[in-house]
Amino acid sequence: MYLPDHFSEQRLDVLHALIQAHPLAAMVTHNEDGLDANHLPFLVTPPTADAPYGVLRGHVGRSNPVWQNAATGKDLLVIFQGAHAYISPRWYAEKKHSGAVVPTYNYVVVHAHGPLRIVEDRQQFLALLTQLSAHFEHKLDQPWKVSDAPAEYIDRMMDLIVGIEIPIQRICGKWKTSQNKTTGDRMTIANGLRESGNSEVADMASIMEQQLFI
Repeated sequence: MYLPDHFSEQRLDVLHALIQAHPLAAMVTHNEDGLDANHLPFLVTPPTADAPYGVLRGHVGRSNPVWQNAATGKDLLVIFQGAHAYISPRWYAEKKHSGAVVPTYNYVVVHAHGPLRIVEDRQQFLALLTQLSAHFEHKLDQPWKVSDAPAEYIDRMMDLIVGIEIPIQRICGKWKTSQNKTTGDRMTIANGLRESGNSEVADMASIMEQQLFI
């Protein structure tokens, strides 16, 4: 990923926060037919001795051959997309003076790299599924738990999926949020995004406002 210094985000807590807020990722692998991308939800766990930037945990269908990439031992790429927004030239001060402005697009992304591992142990796999369910259900009024389903049914379902982990060996974030513009333009852009009434666009406005005070 092309990453100019002024767009680089390396704080691990910020990178993990984006993964937690936007868990659906594109997991990019390389197989005999070339590049392949699978879209999967992940949770991220804290750093460990063999994963200095945390561990991504999830599962795939057993019929999906992507899990067999674990045998190669090669690193793969997992891309998490956060807030993004179109930036109109009308928000730049220079628009009124010379008109010498063009549109751009702001976005925040995290790229994580690491080897794919299979969760072989049955009890560890069940613990992984329990952790995933708890993670995605915890905000609901009546969160569902794996234990709510009959044990034999869960056992049959586990035969149809494969637990995966990716110990993160390298991670970087790109926060392209108009840092190369003046403070005045950045404030005007954030205000313009908020006025759009779009919640996702408003998320970009919040990020821009936070960065003004870093």
